Amino acid sequence: MTGFRSFFVAFVFFLPAFAANCAEDLQEKDQVLSYIDRHFEEQISFLEKVVNINSGTRNISGVRKVGEEFAAEFEKLGFKNFWIKMPFEMKRAGHLYSQREGEDGPHILLIGHLDTVFSKDSDFQKFTHQGNHITGPGVVDMKGGDVVMLYALKALHACGILDGKSIKIFLTGDEENVGPPLSLSRRELIDAAKQSDMALSFESGQQDQAVIARRGASLWSLGVSAKRAHSSTIFSEDSGDGAIYETARILKKFHKFAQNMPNLTLNPAVIAGGTSAGFDAGSATWTSAGKDNIIPQVVESRGDLRFISREQLDDARAEMRKIIEENLPHTSAEITFTDLYPAMSITPENKRLLGVLDEVSQELGYGPVGPNQPGDRGAGDISFVAPHVASIDALGPWGGGSHTTQEWLDTEGFRKATKRTALLLYQIFQSHQRHPDGS
Repeated sequence: MTGFRSFFVAFVFFLPAFAANCAEDLQEKDQVLSYIDRHFEEQISFLEKVVNINSGTRNISGVRKVGEEFAAEFEKLGFKNFWIKMPFEMKRAGHLYSQREGEDGPHILLIGHLDTVFSKDSDFQKFTHQGNHITGPGVVDMKGGDVVMLYALKALHACGILDGKSIKIFLTGDEENVGPPLSLSRRELIDAAKQSDMALSFESGQQDQAVIARRGASLWSLGVSAKRAHSSTIFSEDSGDGAIYETARILKKFHKFAQNMPNLTLNPAVIAGGTSAGFDAGSATWTSAGKDNIIPQVVESRGDLRFISREQLDDARAEMRKIIEENLPHTSAEITFTDLYPAMSITPENKRLLGVLDEVSQELGYGPVGPNQPGDRGAGDISFVAPHVASIDALGPWGGGSHTTQEWLDTEGFRKATKRTALLLYQIFQSHQRHPDGS
C-alpha cells in the first residue's frame, strides 16, 4: 500500500499510551459532546432539509442543490469548496470537494455521497419523524452519514479543535450509479486519497461494527453460440447440443466453484436466448426470439462478481475462462469482464483505525466495536481509496431499509454516531500532538 505519511503507523500504535486523560482534555471532550446535544434538533432539521431535496443520481439539479446546502455549512467551518464537474455526456452532476489546509496533525479525508437511488418520480419523497424513528429517501444511505460528518466537524470547530488541521471532504454525486469511465469519475477522489494519511467514510453503520474490508465488484458478460437446426436432431453428431444446454452447463459449473471460494459471489443477473437475443443498454431490457422446434442458436447472459481481493478476482476470472472452454458439441462461448469497484482488503492499518474507534466507543459507554464480515456489505466509494490509504467505513448512523421505501434512521443512533465521530477525530488529532518525537 502507498500514500501513508511517515508518522501514521507511529501515532496509531502509540494511541493507547497517549489517550486523553488530563482535565483539559476531559473538559474539551465534554464541550464537544455538549455541543452535539445542544444542537441535535438543529441537526435533525438540517437532515430533513436535504432529505426533502430529491437527489436521485440522474437528477443533476437535485444533486447540485444538496451539494450547495453542504457547501454553505462547510464554508462556515473554514473550508474552501470546489465543484468537480463531469462531462455532459456522462449525465452526472459531479462532486463536492471541500478542503481545509493546516500543518498540525494528520491529513484526513472524509467521504460521503449526495445522491440516492430514488428518481424524481418516486412516490417516496418526504422526511417523517415520529419518536426515535425517521424515514425518508437517503436518511441512512447516506444523507444521514453526511450530516453526522458535518455536525461532528461543527462541534470540533466550535471548540477550536479544527484550528490548523488539514481535512478534505469529498461528497460524490453518483455513488449509487457511478458514471463511466471510472478513470474520470473517481480520478479526483483517488488523488485526494493519495494526499491523505487516512480516509473515513460515512455509509450507514452499527453500534458494534465498522467496515475495514468490503468486497469489490466486477461485471461479466457471457455469449454462447451453437448450430441452428431442427429440434428433432438435438444431441446428434451433426447438430450438437444447442446454446441453452451449453449455457446451463457453464452456469452450473460457475455455481459450483463460486460456492467454494470464501467471500466470492457470482451472480447471473439476466439471461436471454433462442434463435436471436439482444440487449438494449439504454432501457436495460433484453429481447429474444425462437421456436419450440428449433435448436437455440445464441444465448446472452450477464451478471456480477463480488470479491475480497484483486488476487481472488483474477483467480475467479481464470476459472471462469477455463470453464467456458470445455464446450459441448457444436457450441462455443466467449466471456468479457468489466472492472467496477476494487476491493477494500483487510490491512494492519485499517485494523489500527478500528482500534481507535473501539477505544472511543467504549469511552463513550457504547460498547466495543469489532470488524464487519466483508460479505455483508456491497461496494462503495471507500473501495477506490482503500488501496492507497488507511481506511474505515460505516461511521454513519444506524438504521435500515436502504434502497427501499422503508428506509429508516434511529435518532439515538444518529446522535451516538455523531458523538463517536467527533471524539474519533479528536483522539486522532490529540494522539499526533502527543507523539514524543514530535513527528
